[in-house]
Amino acid sequence: MSISQVMPENTVGNLRTKLAAKVAVAVARSLAKKPPKKIQRVLRLLSKGARPASYAEAARAREVVVATSLACTGPEGCLPRSIATVVLCRLQGTFPTWCAGVRVTPPFGAHAWVAAEGRDVEEPYPPGYHRVLLKVEPR
Repeated sequence: MSISQVMPENTVGNLRTKLAAKVAVAVARSLAKKPPKKIQRVLRLLSKGARPASYAEAARAREVVVATSLACTGPEGCLPRSIATVVLCRLQGTFPTWCAGVRVTPPFGAHAWVAAEGRDVEEPYPPGYHRVLLKVEPR
């Protein structure tokens, strides 16, 4: 059985935004292959000097990332999607909170996401569904 995945309509905007998103996705795909502590260390460096992203800014960055990369869509794309969202926000001068954690109810499942203004950004899960194990906040 195969599952088809359709890319959302590409409404990412101008050429500069598209290019920034492609750079963010490339960085994210590379960084996602590293150990969690290394990812956390790199994102901490990126967070320096950035102002906290608003929910709307983080949601827009996530939308652009998903429209740019098939690897960042779907449930298996959470790590590169969250990293690419953070990198794209940082390219625009902001930084949402990056989180990685696990599902609190069986079966075990890891997940990565971003949060802004105290809320998970565009996540289909209810609050408290995941326990945060690693977090990088704007500094």
